Amino acid sequence: MLELKTPLTEEETEKLEVGDMLYISGDIFCGRDAVLPKICQMCRDGSIKTSGIDLKGGVIFHTAVSPAGVGPTSSNKLEIESSFKTLSENGIKMHLGKGAIKPETVQALKENNAVFAVIPPVTALLGEKTLEQAVVAFPEEGMEAFHRLRVDKYPVIIAAAHGRSIYDE
Repeated sequence: MLELKTPLTEEETEKLEVGDMLYISGDIFCGRDAVLPKICQMCRDGSIKTSGIDLKGGVIFHTAVSPAGVGPTSSNKLEIESSFKTLSENGIKMHLGKGAIKPETVQALKENNAVFAVIPPVTALLGEKTLEQAVVAFPEEGMEAFHRLRVDKYPVIIAAAHGRSIYDE
């Protein structure tokens, strides 16, 4: 199984194919419905550059962070799926979540050399592989704040890459 560490490079992302299974280690961001529109607005207005949040080569996990742990939420919710293009344009290389995404989202990933990977909804397993967690923006959102996790070998499967989706096969 392939192992990648964050931040991801353009070259690493270019080599990923639909169906690849891999482990992700390093720092990843976490966000979902409540916070991703706010992060996208920061990207659009330029305030992301002065926030201390560096998305270049980043991975974003569509989840909330709670005392019970982390587990993927549906990536095809409007507030989440509409963030793929903006976040990819601003450096995110991998989006982690679950569920089928629209063909136009798959195309936006392709245009920005980014990928979508599904992650098993196994909260207990992910808890063992989460080394640190911190709120990096919007603490008022509670467990739906924008978090950074330090992880070790999160298991993922590439679901969309280079204009192809596992859901189209």
